[in-house]
Amino acid sequence: MVCRFLRTILGSADDIEVAEEAHDGAAGVEAVVRSRPDVVLMDLRMPGVDGLTAIERIRELPDPPAVVVLTTFDADQYVLRALRAGAVGFLVKSTPPEDLIGLVRVAAEGHTVLSAAAARRLVAASSDSHSARDRARELTGSLTERETEVLACLGEGLANARIAERLYLSEATVKGYVSRVLDKLGCVNRTQAGLIAHDAGVAGP
Repeated sequence: MVCRFLRTILGSADDIEVAEEAHDGAAGVEAVVRSRPDVVLMDLRMPGVDGLTAIERIRELPDPPAVVVLTTFDADQYVLRALRAGAVGFLVKSTPPEDLIGLVRVAAEGHTVLSAAAARRLVAASSDSHSARDRARELTGSLTERETEVLACLGEGLANARIAERLYLSEATVKGYVSRVLDKLGCVNRTQAGLIAHDAGVAGP
């Protein structure tokens, strides 16, 4: 029922095509390999291979799609584990249908999408984790001053155009900085870099 509902909602947008649906994690990974979608909406609790494992397997694929968790569970450990596994977002199934289409478009552009509840849990969990702070500060110690400024912007969820405006750089230059920051930090996407920015204390709200 949920899949039919999502297919109806997303299919109503002219610029979105629902490529496939799957009902367990292993089938989801196989569907990604077959269809090469831009965005995957992933539940966490499924039979067989769970959503977290499926996210990790998808992130190991060449040129992987953006994965957004869409689930009924927004507990701290699920939010952090999903984002650290490589998801670019975490939404609850109570997300209003009219918002879902826009959020899928945002995720397709490589930006982070978080439900309000997930965002609150993420900030609280990050601020309480001493080991995460220590590791993040160690990682960011290898960045130049400009790279740290770019990382702080990623922590605020800013797009390249906004980063360019703030730092008085061209978008092409910002894109290069973002790539170097992700490489130095060992991050697979901007969302993971944003987590490190918060853990290291270099990003604002």
